[in-house]
Amino acid sequence: MKNVTDSFVSLGHWPSAGSFGFNTDILATNPINLSVVLGVLIFFGKGVLSDLLDNRKQRILNTIRNSEELRGGAIERLEKARARLRKVEKEAEDYIVNGYQEIEREKFNLRNSIGKNLERLENYKNETIQFEQQRAINQVRQRVFQQALQGALGTLNSCLNNELHLRTISANIGVFGAMKEIK
Repeated sequence: MKNVTDSFVSLGHWPSAGSFGFNTDILATNPINLSVVLGVLIFFGKGVLSDLLDNRKQRILNTIRNSEELRGGAIERLEKARARLRKVEKEAEDYIVNGYQEIEREKFNLRNSIGKNLERLENYKNETIQFEQQRAINQVRQRVFQQALQGALGTLNSCLNNELHLRTISANIGVFGAMKEIK
């Protein structure tokens, strides 16, 4: 027991060396003091340490649980995004297919329309050509008729003298008179 009290007394009589440190000489340190200090630390520190470890364990478990929930949510959002991507890709493919079909339909309609317009223009052109030909033929006929009439009048005027003229008029009057009697 004297050693225990000597240890406490010696603590009070330490020379001030200017620093604090541990005496690592096992023979100079008191194993009983160390065991008492360790016992007190274990007795009082066990609850604190246990609480700290339990709190740390709960935080880790909560973090893992939250991470799993976030992972599940992320996987769910990823699947929804993939589904939306597949839907959008399908719609885009449908738009492309429908677009090509629409283009082909418009090309077909345009070709038909152009064909009908060309046919109508061809008919109009042919009608115009026929009309112009008929008008030209009528103009030529009129000129030929006028020239023939002028030539006949010129020939008659040059060939007919007053006596022949009077005979022709008398013959025509006779023909009209005979026709009147027949009626």
